[in-house]
Amino acid sequence: MQRNPDCSSDVDDSPENTQYEGEEKPSILTSNFFMDQVGEIVLTLKPDMLSWESLDSLSNEDSSCCLGTLYASKTDTCIKISEVYAVEFIDFGLIHENPGCLSGHSHSSEMYRFEVHGVQMSKGQPSLWTPVVYTFGHDNKETCKTWVNQIKTCLGMETDRPKNLLVFVNPVSGKRNGCQIWENVTPLFSQAEVKTKVIVTERAGHAFDAMTSITSRELASYDGVVAVGGDGLFNEILNSVLLSRHKAPYPPAPPDHDQTVDTHNDIVDSGPTVTMAEPLPSREDESPLLSSSLDESQVPNIAHDHEISFPNDQFRFGLIPSGSTDAIVICTTGARDPVTSALQIIIGKRLRLDIAQIVTWKTSQISKHEPRVRYTASFAGYGFYGDVITESEKYRWMGPKRYDYAGTKVFLKHRSYEAEVAFMKVEHEKTDTQANGRKLKTFWGLPMDPKRVPCRLNCHICNTNHTSDSRQESKLVIVKGRFLSIGAAVISCRNEKAPDGLVADAHLSDGFLHLILIKDCPRAFYLWHLMQLARKGGSPLDFDFVEHYKTTTFTFTSFGEESVWNVDGEVLLAHKLSAQVFRGLVNVFASGPQT
Repeated sequence: MQRNPDCSSDVDDSPENTQYEGEEKPSILTSNFFMDQVGEIVLTLKPDMLSWESLDSLSNEDSSCCLGTLYASKTDTCIKISEVYAVEFIDFGLIHENPGCLSGHSHSSEMYRFEVHGVQMSKGQPSLWTPVVYTFGHDNKETCKTWVNQIKTCLGMETDRPKNLLVFVNPVSGKRNGCQIWENVTPLFSQAEVKTKVIVTERAGHAFDAMTSITSRELASYDGVVAVGGDGLFNEILNSVLLSRHKAPYPPAPPDHDQTVDTHNDIVDSGPTVTMAEPLPSREDESPLLSSSLDESQVPNIAHDHEISFPNDQFRFGLIPSGSTDAIVICTTGARDPVTSALQIIIGKRLRLDIAQIVTWKTSQISKHEPRVRYTASFAGYGFYGDVITESEKYRWMGPKRYDYAGTKVFLKHRSYEAEVAFMKVEHEKTDTQANGRKLKTFWGLPMDPKRVPCRLNCHICNTNHTSDSRQESKLVIVKGRFLSIGAAVISCRNEKAPDGLVADAHLSDGFLHLILIKDCPRAFYLWHLMQLARKGGSPLDFDFVEHYKTTTFTFTSFGEESVWNVDGEVLLAHKLSAQVFRGLVNVFASGPQT
């Protein structure tokens, strides 16, 4: 390989003299190249890594430095093949070498080049991913092409990466910039040679209708479906897929009540403790909340083509954020960043996600007993949450600010509702339900329990196989009285207004719902609870009027004339409701949050 007049090299790196190290690994290459902004390097390709080392660092103990800028490191630099998403030959052009301290400027040479496109994590914000490009030059065209082909061969071994995606873009979600966001990340998919079929939604329910009309055979031709929008669009697509392709008995319906509810927020411990293993679809347990009285005729109708059903390890869901809160993408990637989400989709990251099935049995006191199913990946809330979403519908023209305005109006009304909640309480979850002697301390909030473990990248809790764990103690608990709100969180629901989420230690795939019962209390106390939600490191659950339980299933009965739930930002009328969680029911294109 020739150097320009200011440098010299005795190494011949023509294709016939390129080294293949080791007979057992013929795909490994080593050659001398010029790297843009670095200078001459030794480039090495292994099946799982591309590494380079500056020749200056090999001949010099110290790195080349000029005015505090480090140009040539004496240590090896590398990028994992798992972090590379594209490589391309870009023909003849300039390569800028490492600038020298004496001359103050870099040398440039024209040569054949190829680019390696990869990802890197931000040092200041580890959850943020950014694209990075490395340019290598050589005066032999065939050498460059050989390297490009070999790197592509290594990329071909990354079998978990998508090749064909169905994409739905909501142009009016959030700040109404969904189309612009998709246009910004489209070049990344093109560089990675990921095919995309794009549908821009034209109305509410458009994605649902489009997905339900797709046969399983057609759906199987895609590696996944991606939503460019908010949590609402993601859950719309999720429901369109699962309603016809997830077969499981419903959770039990709430019992009928003839008596008037006690309005003192009583907790009824129903019977002795029972031993419960991880919930199974059969629900063949003696507890009334672990067995379904429904027969097969009550399971949603399944399409005639059975190529795809859930759980499904191959098909994945993706989300590129452009919504109002984007809680799902923050919880699964750690960042509200379209580029990060796009890169994690392209790289083929995989994460299992719990999904809750919510069944509405009656929409009002006088309606017929008719089950209607909905799935949620994030949150369902009653009382304050239902009132906020109902009120916000009047102000859609305000965009995301409508939630703040509606929330303020609902808070000032300070309405409470009579209801009953029955659930299976996980016995090891120690929740203090006594209200004696803690008024002063809990008003100001208590420090978060240090034993709580938030869900992070490579989470041990989510990766633990419950079937191999010791059996968990659970018992049926019934709570009835007046509530300001009732919440059921599948995930922590982290967002910019609640940096730790509703439940800081909720996990993405542990098989539990988090029930948050807010009993009737003075407005000032409820305000402090909301302020703790908005504070990083706050303690929104450490109040006497707040009860927090982990459960796998629960039922709800309203004793009022109206009963509105907020399910993923959509209004759901439900006088009688039940829910159950399915552990890791779906896979998403995400890595999990770093922080």
